[in-house]
Amino acid sequence: MPRAIGLMSGTSLDGVDAAFLDTDGIAVAGFGPALTLPYDDALRADLRALLDRAPGLAADDPFLRDVTDRLTRAHAAAVAALGVAADIIGFHGQTILHRPEARRTWQIGDAALLARLTGTRVVYDFRSADVAAGGQGAPLVPVFHAALAAGLLKPVALLNLGGVANLTWIGADDRLIALDTGPGNALLDDWTFRHTGARMDRDGALARAGRVDTARLVSLLAHPFFDRPAPKSLDRQDFAAALDQLAGLSPADGAATLAAFTAGAVARAPLPAPPHRVLVCGGGRHNPALMAALRAALPVPVEPVESVGWDGDALEAQCFGFLAVRSLAGLPISYPETTGVPRPLTGGRVAEACAPG
Repeated sequence: MPRAIGLMSGTSLDGVDAAFLDTDGIAVAGFGPALTLPYDDALRADLRALLDRAPGLAADDPFLRDVTDRLTRAHAAAVAALGVAADIIGFHGQTILHRPEARRTWQIGDAALLARLTGTRVVYDFRSADVAAGGQGAPLVPVFHAALAAGLLKPVALLNLGGVANLTWIGADDRLIALDTGPGNALLDDWTFRHTGARMDRDGALARAGRVDTARLVSLLAHPFFDRPAPKSLDRQDFAAALDQLAGLSPADGAATLAAFTAGAVARAPLPAPPHRVLVCGGGRHNPALMAALRAALPVPVEPVESVGWDGDALEAQCFGFLAVRSLAGLPISYPETTGVPRPLTGGRVAEACAPG
Protein backbone atom coordinates (compact mmCIF):
# COMPACT_ATOMS: atom_id res chain seq x y z
CA MET A 1 0.00 0.00 0.00
CA PRO A 2 1.44 3.42 -0.90
CA ARG A 3 3.12 5.45 1.80
CA ALA A 4 1.98 9.06 1.56
CA ILE A 5 2.81 12.36 3.20
CA GLY A 6 0.20 15.09 3.07
CA LEU A 7 1.00 18.77 3.48
CA MET A 8 -1.55 21.44 4.30
CA SER A 9 -1.12 25.15 4.89
CA GLY A 10 -4.55 26.59 5.50
CA THR A 11 -6.21 29.98 5.43
CA SER A 12 -5.30 30.62 9.05
CA LEU A 13 -1.74 31.17 7.76
CA ASP A 14 -0.22 29.67 10.90
CA GLY A 15 2.14 27.12 9.38
CA VAL A 16 2.52 23.78 7.64
CA ASP A 17 0.77 20.64 8.82
CA ALA A 18 2.49 17.44 7.70
CA ALA A 19 1.23 13.90 8.23
CA PHE A 20 2.09 10.36 7.11
CA LEU A 21 -0.39 7.62 6.25
CA ASP A 22 -0.60 4.27 4.46
CA THR A 23 -3.47 4.33 1.99
CA ASP A 24 -4.63 3.08 -1.38
CA GLY A 25 -6.83 6.15 -1.76
CA ILE A 26 -9.93 4.17 -0.80
CA ALA A 27 -9.20 3.06 2.76
CA VAL A 28 -6.55 4.00 5.30
CA ALA A 29 -4.39 1.14 6.55
CA GLY A 30 -2.62 3.19 9.19
CA PHE A 31 -1.33 6.55 10.28
CA GLY A 32 2.20 7.65 11.08
CA PRO A 33 3.80 10.73 12.55
CA ALA A 34 2.30 14.19 12.17
CA LEU A 35 3.49 17.66 13.07
CA THR A 36 2.91 21.35 12.61
CA LEU A 37 5.79 23.59 11.59
CA PRO A 38 4.81 27.21 12.32
CA TYR A 39 5.64 29.88 9.78
CA ASP A 40 8.16 32.43 10.95
CA ASP A 41 6.71 35.88 11.59
CA ALA A 42 8.14 37.37 8.40
CA LEU A 43 6.70 34.64 6.15
CA ARG A 44 3.32 34.80 7.83
CA ALA A 45 3.20 38.59 7.43
CA ASP A 46 4.17 38.34 3.77
CA LEU A 47 1.54 35.68 3.10
CA ARG A 48 -1.07 37.87 4.76
CA ALA A 49 0.01 40.76 2.52
CA LEU A 50 -0.38 38.54 -0.56
CA LEU A 51 -4.05 37.97 0.26
CA ASP A 52 -4.76 41.66 -0.24
CA ARG A 53 -2.54 41.95 -3.32
CA ALA A 54 -3.52 38.71 -5.06
CA PRO A 55 -6.42 39.99 -7.22
CA GLY A 56 -4.06 42.26 -9.17
CA LEU A 57 -0.85 40.31 -8.77
CA ALA A 58 1.16 39.12 -11.79
CA ALA A 59 2.45 35.56 -11.72
CA ASP A 60 6.02 36.79 -12.24
CA ASP A 61 5.89 39.40 -9.47
CA PRO A 62 9.29 39.34 -7.64
CA PHE A 63 7.67 39.51 -4.20
CA LEU A 64 5.42 36.58 -5.09
CA ARG A 65 8.37 34.55 -6.37
CA ASP A 66 10.32 35.20 -3.18
CA VAL A 67 7.41 34.24 -0.91
CA THR A 68 6.70 31.13 -2.97
CA ASP A 69 10.30 29.98 -2.63
CA ARG A 70 10.31 30.52 1.14
CA LEU A 71 6.93 28.83 1.49
CA THR A 72 8.11 25.78 -0.47
CA ARG A 73 11.26 25.46 1.60
CA ALA A 74 9.14 25.58 4.77
CA HIS A 75 7.14 22.64 3.40
CA ALA A 76 10.33 20.74 2.59
CA ALA A 77 11.51 21.36 6.15
CA ALA A 78 8.24 19.91 7.45
CA VAL A 79 8.76 16.76 5.35
CA ALA A 80 12.30 16.41 6.68
CA ALA A 81 11.11 16.90 10.25
CA LEU A 82 8.65 13.99 9.92
CA GLY A 83 11.66 11.70 9.50
CA VAL A 84 9.88 9.05 7.42
CA ALA A 85 10.20 8.00 3.79
CA ALA A 86 7.19 8.17 1.49
CA ASP A 87 6.28 7.17 -2.05
CA ILE A 88 4.26 10.31 -2.70
CA ILE A 89 3.69 13.79 -1.27
CA GLY A 90 0.37 15.59 -1.52
CA PHE A 91 1.17 19.32 -1.63
CA HIS A 92 -1.82 21.61 -1.25
CA GLY A 93 0.16 24.87 -1.29
CA GLN A 94 -1.08 28.15 0.16
CA THR A 95 -4.32 29.59 -1.17
CA ILE A 96 -4.00 33.31 -1.88
CA LEU A 97 -7.11 33.74 -4.04
CA HIS A 98 -10.27 31.70 -4.53
CA ARG A 99 -12.80 32.97 -7.08
CA PRO A 100 -14.64 29.94 -8.48
CA GLU A 101 -17.32 32.15 -10.04
CA ALA A 102 -14.53 33.48 -12.28
CA ARG A 103 -13.14 29.94 -12.67
CA ARG A 104 -10.02 30.91 -10.80
CA THR A 105 -8.33 29.46 -7.74
CA TRP A 106 -4.70 30.14 -6.85
CA GLN A 107 -2.54 28.06 -4.53
CA ILE A 108 1.12 29.08 -4.46
CA GLY A 109 4.04 26.69 -4.00
CA ASP A 110 6.75 25.31 -6.24
CA ALA A 111 6.05 21.60 -6.63
CA ALA A 112 9.13 20.98 -8.77
CA LEU A 113 11.33 22.54 -6.11
CA LEU A 114 9.63 20.49 -3.39
CA ALA A 115 10.18 17.29 -5.40
CA ARG A 116 13.86 18.21 -5.82
CA LEU A 117 14.36 19.08 -2.15
CA THR A 118 12.67 15.90 -0.90
CA GLY A 119 13.56 13.46 -3.68
CA THR A 120 9.90 12.40 -3.74
CA ARG A 121 7.16 12.58 -6.36
CA VAL A 122 4.72 15.40 -5.58
CA VAL A 123 1.04 15.72 -6.47
CA TYR A 124 -0.19 19.32 -6.40
CA ASP A 125 -2.77 21.73 -7.88
CA PHE A 126 -5.73 19.75 -6.59
CA ARG A 127 -8.40 22.39 -7.16
CA SER A 128 -7.90 23.78 -10.67
CA ALA A 129 -9.53 20.97 -12.66
CA ASP A 130 -12.67 21.19 -10.54
CA VAL A 131 -12.93 24.97 -10.92
CA ALA A 132 -12.24 24.79 -14.67
CA ALA A 133 -15.16 22.35 -14.97
CA GLY A 134 -17.50 24.75 -13.19
CA GLY A 135 -17.13 23.45 -9.64
CA GLN A 136 -16.37 25.39 -6.48
CA GLY A 137 -12.96 23.76 -6.05
CA ALA A 138 -13.70 23.32 -2.35
CA PRO A 139 -14.09 21.62 -0.01
CA LEU A 140 -12.02 18.62 -1.10
CA VAL A 141 -11.93 16.79 2.24
CA PRO A 142 -15.34 15.02 2.02
CA VAL A 143 -14.09 11.86 0.29
CA PHE A 144 -11.47 11.49 3.03
CA HIS A 145 -14.05 12.23 5.72
CA ALA A 146 -16.21 9.46 4.25
CA ALA A 147 -13.32 6.98 4.39
CA LEU A 148 -12.65 7.82 8.03
CA ALA A 149 -16.32 7.75 9.02
CA ALA A 150 -17.10 4.35 7.48
CA GLY A 151 -17.91 2.82 10.87
CA LEU A 152 -19.74 5.77 12.46
CA LEU A 153 -23.47 6.14 13.07
CA LYS A 154 -24.95 8.30 10.32
CA PRO A 155 -25.95 10.87 9.40
CA VAL A 156 -22.88 12.54 10.83
CA ALA A 157 -21.30 15.93 10.14
CA LEU A 158 -17.60 16.79 10.17
CA LEU A 159 -16.73 20.43 10.65
CA ASN A 160 -13.30 21.84 9.93
CA LEU A 161 -12.59 25.13 11.70
CA GLY A 162 -9.69 26.63 9.79
CA GLY A 163 -9.52 30.20 8.55
CA VAL A 164 -12.72 29.36 6.67
CA ALA A 165 -15.10 26.74 8.10
CA ASN A 166 -16.23 23.83 5.95
CA LEU A 167 -18.65 21.03 6.69
CA THR A 168 -19.21 17.52 5.34
CA TRP A 169 -22.55 15.79 5.90
CA ILE A 170 -22.56 12.01 5.41
CA GLY A 171 -25.95 10.33 5.15
CA ALA A 172 -27.02 6.88 6.25
CA ASP A 173 -26.67 5.81 2.60
CA ASP A 174 -23.17 7.40 2.51
CA ARG A 175 -24.45 10.31 0.43
CA LEU A 176 -22.06 13.26 0.71
CA ILE A 177 -22.97 16.93 0.91
CA ALA A 178 -20.35 19.58 1.57
CA LEU A 179 -19.94 23.33 1.72
CA ASP A 180 -17.98 26.17 3.21
CA THR A 181 -20.26 27.42 5.98
CA GLY A 182 -18.66 30.83 6.55
CA PRO A 183 -15.78 32.26 8.56
CA GLY A 184 -13.82 29.93 10.80
CA ASN A 185 -10.89 31.45 12.67
CA ALA A 186 -9.81 34.09 10.15
CA LEU A 187 -11.99 36.98 11.26
CA LEU A 188 -11.40 36.29 14.93
CA ASP A 189 -7.64 36.10 14.29
CA ASP A 190 -7.66 39.37 12.35
CA TRP A 191 -9.79 41.13 14.97
CA THR A 192 -7.55 39.91 17.78
CA PHE A 193 -4.41 41.03 15.96
CA ARG A 194 -5.91 44.42 15.16
CA HIS A 195 -6.86 45.10 18.78
CA THR A 196 -4.25 43.27 20.83
CA GLY A 197 -1.32 42.45 18.54
CA ALA A 198 -1.72 38.74 19.30
CA ARG A 199 -1.92 36.36 16.35
CA MET A 200 -4.97 34.54 17.68
CA ASP A 201 -7.46 34.53 20.53
CA ARG A 202 -5.54 31.88 22.44
CA ASP A 203 -7.80 29.67 24.58
CA GLY A 204 -10.71 31.95 23.63
CA ALA A 205 -9.74 34.30 26.44
CA LEU A 206 -10.74 37.48 24.61
CA ALA A 207 -14.07 36.15 23.33
CA ARG A 208 -14.98 34.60 26.67
CA ALA A 209 -14.46 37.98 28.34
CA GLY A 210 -16.98 39.67 26.04
CA ARG A 211 -20.69 39.73 25.29
CA VAL A 212 -22.31 39.08 21.93
CA ASP A 213 -23.79 42.14 20.24
CA THR A 214 -27.02 40.52 19.04
CA ALA A 215 -28.02 43.27 16.62
CA ARG A 216 -24.67 43.17 14.85
CA LEU A 217 -24.70 39.38 14.80
CA VAL A 218 -28.07 39.44 13.04
CA SER A 219 -26.66 41.90 10.53
CA LEU A 220 -23.61 39.71 9.87
CA LEU A 221 -25.80 36.65 9.31
CA ALA A 222 -27.89 38.59 6.77
CA HIS A 223 -25.03 38.32 4.26
CA PRO A 224 -26.36 36.88 0.94
CA PHE A 225 -23.84 34.03 1.05
CA PHE A 226 -25.97 32.27 3.62
CA ASP A 227 -28.99 32.15 1.30
CA ARG A 228 -27.06 30.36 -1.44
CA PRO A 229 -27.62 26.60 -1.75
CA ALA A 230 -24.82 24.12 -1.27
CA PRO A 231 -22.27 23.40 -2.61
CA LYS A 232 -20.58 26.76 -2.10
CA SER A 233 -17.14 28.00 -1.14
CA LEU A 234 -15.39 31.11 0.12
CA ASP A 235 -12.22 33.08 -0.23
CA ARG A 236 -10.63 33.93 3.12
CA GLN A 237 -11.26 37.63 2.46
CA ASP A 238 -14.94 37.37 1.48
CA PHE A 239 -16.08 38.47 4.94
CA ALA A 240 -13.27 40.94 5.65
CA ALA A 241 -15.75 43.84 5.73
CA ALA A 242 -17.38 42.23 8.78
CA LEU A 243 -14.63 43.69 10.96
CA ASP A 244 -15.73 47.19 9.99
CA GLN A 245 -19.31 46.31 10.95
CA LEU A 246 -18.07 45.74 14.50
CA ALA A 247 -16.47 49.18 14.79
CA GLY A 248 -17.07 50.70 18.21
CA LEU A 249 -17.26 47.40 20.08
CA SER A 250 -14.72 46.59 22.74
CA PRO A 251 -12.10 44.04 21.73
CA ALA A 252 -13.77 41.42 23.92
CA ASP A 253 -17.32 42.08 22.67
CA GLY A 254 -16.14 42.04 19.07
CA ALA A 255 -14.40 38.71 19.62
CA ALA A 256 -17.48 37.23 21.31
CA THR A 257 -19.65 38.40 18.41
CA LEU A 258 -17.30 36.88 15.84
CA ALA A 259 -17.26 33.54 17.67
CA ALA A 260 -21.07 33.60 17.61
CA PHE A 261 -20.94 34.52 13.92
CA THR A 262 -18.86 31.45 13.06
CA ALA A 263 -21.28 29.23 15.01
CA GLY A 264 -24.39 30.90 13.61
CA ALA A 265 -23.10 30.40 10.09
CA VAL A 266 -22.62 26.67 10.76
CA ALA A 267 -26.15 26.47 12.15
CA ARG A 268 -27.49 27.91 8.88
CA ALA A 269 -25.85 25.22 6.73
CA PRO A 270 -28.52 23.69 4.46
CA LEU A 271 -28.48 19.97 5.30
CA PRO A 272 -30.97 17.25 4.30
CA ALA A 273 -31.38 16.03 7.88
CA PRO A 274 -29.86 16.80 11.28
CA PRO A 275 -26.73 14.75 11.98
CA HIS A 276 -26.50 12.61 15.09
CA ARG A 277 -23.47 14.71 16.06
CA VAL A 278 -20.96 17.20 14.72
CA LEU A 279 -17.29 16.23 14.93
CA VAL A 280 -14.89 19.18 14.86
CA CYS A 281 -11.32 19.29 13.55
CA GLY A 282 -8.93 22.13 12.77
CA GLY A 283 -7.39 24.78 14.96
CA GLY A 284 -10.73 26.28 15.98
CA ARG A 285 -11.59 23.29 18.12
CA HIS A 286 -8.85 24.43 20.54
CA ASN A 287 -10.81 27.66 21.18
CA PRO A 288 -13.28 27.07 24.04
CA ALA A 289 -15.28 30.16 23.05
CA LEU A 290 -15.85 28.80 19.54
CA MET A 291 -16.76 25.35 20.82
CA ALA A 292 -19.17 26.82 23.38
CA ALA A 293 -20.77 28.97 20.67
CA LEU A 294 -21.23 25.92 18.45
CA ARG A 295 -22.82 23.93 21.27
CA ALA A 296 -25.19 26.82 21.95
CA ALA A 297 -26.12 27.21 18.28
CA LEU A 298 -26.52 23.56 17.26
CA PRO A 299 -29.23 21.17 18.51
CA VAL A 300 -26.96 18.08 18.41
CA PRO A 301 -23.81 17.06 20.29
CA VAL A 302 -20.63 18.85 19.21
CA GLU A 303 -17.37 16.99 19.91
CA PRO A 304 -13.74 17.24 18.85
CA VAL A 305 -12.75 14.47 16.43
CA GLU A 306 -10.48 13.05 19.12
CA SER A 307 -13.68 11.60 20.62
CA VAL A 308 -13.64 9.03 17.79
CA GLY A 309 -9.86 8.55 17.86
CA TRP A 310 -8.80 10.92 15.06
CA ASP A 311 -6.11 13.61 15.17
CA GLY A 312 -7.86 16.92 14.56
CA ASP A 313 -4.63 18.80 13.97
CA ALA A 314 -3.38 16.36 11.33
CA LEU A 315 -6.61 15.50 9.55
CA GLU A 316 -6.41 17.97 6.66
CA ALA A 317 -2.77 17.13 5.99
CA GLN A 318 -3.67 13.43 6.05
CA CYS A 319 -6.41 14.25 3.56
CA PHE A 320 -3.99 15.62 0.97
CA GLY A 321 -1.81 12.52 1.24
CA PHE A 322 -4.97 10.48 0.65
CA LEU A 323 -6.00 12.68 -2.29
CA ALA A 324 -2.52 12.40 -3.82
CA VAL A 325 -2.88 8.62 -3.96
CA ARG A 326 -6.40 8.95 -5.40
CA SER A 327 -5.11 11.35 -8.02
CA LEU A 328 -2.38 8.95 -9.17
CA ALA A 329 -5.00 6.19 -9.40
CA GLY A 330 -7.35 8.39 -11.45
CA LEU A 331 -10.03 8.25 -8.74
CA PRO A 332 -12.47 11.13 -8.17
CA ILE A 333 -11.62 13.71 -5.52
CA SER A 334 -14.70 15.93 -5.99
CA TYR A 335 -18.36 15.28 -6.69
CA PRO A 336 -21.49 17.18 -7.75
CA GLU A 337 -22.76 17.40 -4.17
CA THR A 338 -19.42 18.39 -2.63
CA THR A 339 -18.18 21.07 -5.04
CA GLY A 340 -20.94 21.39 -7.65
CA VAL A 341 -18.75 19.93 -10.38
CA PRO A 342 -20.90 18.40 -13.17
CA ARG A 343 -19.62 14.86 -12.61
CA PRO A 344 -17.22 13.03 -10.29
CA LEU A 345 -13.80 14.37 -11.17
CA THR A 346 -10.21 13.59 -10.37
CA GLY A 347 -7.61 16.32 -10.08
CA GLY A 348 -4.02 17.16 -9.35
CA ARG A 349 -0.80 17.37 -11.36
CA VAL A 350 2.47 15.54 -10.78
CA ALA A 351 6.01 16.83 -10.27
CA GLU A 352 8.33 13.89 -10.68
CA ALA A 353 10.98 13.03 -8.13
CA CYS A 354 14.61 13.78 -8.78
CA ALA A 355 17.79 13.71 -6.75
CA PRO A 356 17.54 15.86 -3.61
CA GLY A 357 19.57 19.02 -3.62
